[in-house]
Amino acid sequence: MNLQERSDLVLTFAQVLHVNGQSTDDTVAAAERLSNNLGLRATIMPRWGELLLQATDGTASPTGVDMERVASTMRAIDEVGAGRLAPPAVLETITAIAHAPPAPTWLFTLAAAAGAAALSVLYGVQHLAAVTLIVASAAAGAVLRRTLAQYCTNPLLQPLCAALLAGIIGALAVRYQLSSSLRLVAVCPCMILVPGPHVLNGMMDFSVARIHLGASRVAYAGLVILAISSGLLLGLGLLGVSLPVGEPGRAVPLWLDVIAAGVAVVAFSIFFSMPWRMWGWPVAVGMLAHALRWWTLAAGGGAATGAFVACLVVGLTLAPVAHRRHMPFAAIGFASVVSMMPGVFLFRMASGLLQLANNAHTTLDLLGATIADGMTAVTIILAMSFGIIVPKIAIDRLTDSATRLKA
Repeated sequence: MNLQERSDLVLTFAQVLHVNGQSTDDTVAAAERLSNNLGLRATIMPRWGELLLQATDGTASPTGVDMERVASTMRAIDEVGAGRLAPPAVLETITAIAHAPPAPTWLFTLAAAAGAAALSVLYGVQHLAAVTLIVASAAAGAVLRRTLAQYCTNPLLQPLCAALLAGIIGALAVRYQLSSSLRLVAVCPCMILVPGPHVLNGMMDFSVARIHLGASRVAYAGLVILAISSGLLLGLGLLGVSLPVGEPGRAVPLWLDVIAAGVAVVAFSIFFSMPWRMWGWPVAVGMLAHALRWWTLAAGGGAATGAFVACLVVGLTLAPVAHRRHMPFAAIGFASVVSMMPGVFLFRMASGLLQLANNAHTTLDLLGATIADGMTAVTIILAMSFGIIVPKIAIDRLTDSATRLKA
């Protein structure tokens, strides 16, 4: 292959990793490793909407998450380095990986229903009728998202419409007294829409001063959350129902919390199209992390402290596992913790801001509750990011040092 062909090949591999949820550091490292194996000295410069490889650029907006493609791409890069994949077959291999189908609609729908139900248990749902409505709403939203994806590629339209549907069903549940003040029938189907991997990947980019890409990732995640919040509040508002601000959650028993967390991790693993052979680690570690979070909260710690402890354990456990077993950390790490993303606090903050805008007589209680929900969401996201990022950076550097010493 000539220089242009090798450059295009490395760029194609990097694009598949970049647009399917792999962390930026691992994408850059994998692409550079492949370029070295092909006898090419290349510098990858990732940005939002493009990847730069020396003088070659390509479109690569990292809006999706497909860990089956990420894992297959990483494996193909290793095979090129080991000489098991000949250069003539490399382009055919990465083309096949890039077009691998996502999880089938029936499985995606089942995961959405199970994930929303598990999150409702984590937030203290008390009635079977509410769980049934949550399952139906989440399943209908999943089918709606897959249907819209066939006709429109706008990444904001799908979560907006799914959240609008969840808001309408939640409002009907309130009207017929099938939902409590927590509004879990409306909130939980929207919780599974929160783009946790993009938030965590963006924070990881910020941690290494990759400001442009980190800001783009976080801004994209913010737009998705805004679309979800808008759809949810619009659906509720159509029937004159609002989302209470500052509503305290309900405690659940440890055993129920752990089981629900395991179900949620499996559901998010399916959302991320994670290979089933990788499920064991994130499910086991995710359940352990939720147990530690439960104990932290029971001991009087705050939500941010509980999230930090849980994510720190996940980072310390799964970062070395990802290196040793050649699994993408973005797959097993994010699936373990993404159910802790504070989507409910963000939705309540949005509701509070809307009530403040529409209320001529603003009360201090409403203002204080809105600020408290927003600050809680921010501190949880920061705590989760530090808990995940610090162990990964430390272990990556130790691994790189050990590799250089062996070389």
